Amino acid sequence: MKTGFIGAGNMASAILEGLVSSACLMPGDLAVYDPDSKKTDALRVRFGLNVCASECEIVANSDCVVLAVKPNMLQTVLATIRGAVREKQPLLLTIAAGKPLAFYRDCLGFDVRLVRVMPNINAVVGAAVSAYCGNDCATKDDLQFAEKFCASFGAAMPLPETQFPVFGVVGGSAPAFAYLFIDALARAAVQHGMPRDKALAVSAQTVLGSAKMILESGVHPQELIDRVCSPGGTTIEGIAALQKDGFEAAVADAVRAAVEKDKKL
Repeated sequence: MKTGFIGAGNMASAILEGLVSSACLMPGDLAVYDPDSKKTDALRVRFGLNVCASECEIVANSDCVVLAVKPNMLQTVLATIRGAVREKQPLLLTIAAGKPLAFYRDCLGFDVRLVRVMPNINAVVGAAVSAYCGNDCATKDDLQFAEKFCASFGAAMPLPETQFPVFGVVGGSAPAFAYLFIDALARAAVQHGMPRDKALAVSAQTVLGSAKMILESGVHPQELIDRVCSPGGTTIEGIAALQKDGFEAAVADAVRAAVEKDKKL
């Protein structure tokens, strides 16, 4: 399926990395437009994809149009491509946060095949988790394409749109929370004498292995914590310190703040 991207920011670049490296789509079937020609030129050199001169050219030459612009730019972009979308009738696939399916119908003024996707930046290493849902016009083939699209750069799951705000935080924003935790863990190790490069490698691999343990063992995280914590040992001492300092409450507050922000977008 010929697929065109409107927007060439960090997330679009990460998704393109996954699509090309997984061979889900060939570079010749991919095109991109962005007002910043430096971004599109870099993508052309890196992936060998096509660069278009406008948003409408993307629509005219694509079976699927990926809307990869910031939420505050969506209304302007949709107004620009309205006529081209009506004529071409492509599948629209949007990765914008905070904009429900109904928003696109209101902006365009007519029904269109639409799939909403929420990926995360870990797409660049093929380890994203993405949710997707379609509107009433989206066909079974459209949803299958969305599944394949998302699976090319990580895990994919269908999800009711009502759950997108919290998924956008736990799946989309939380990688930054995890990066912060890994960095804090590594800095603490440096304080106790471990070289920075080794501290970061150990911290990142520990988090990676811990996530893999949860996903593949089927054991609840609390039970795994209990397995690691020997009575009177070092781990339970650290867990107690984290709880005393409000670690769990801080995580809950971070999710709440991000969900509330999503509602305002």
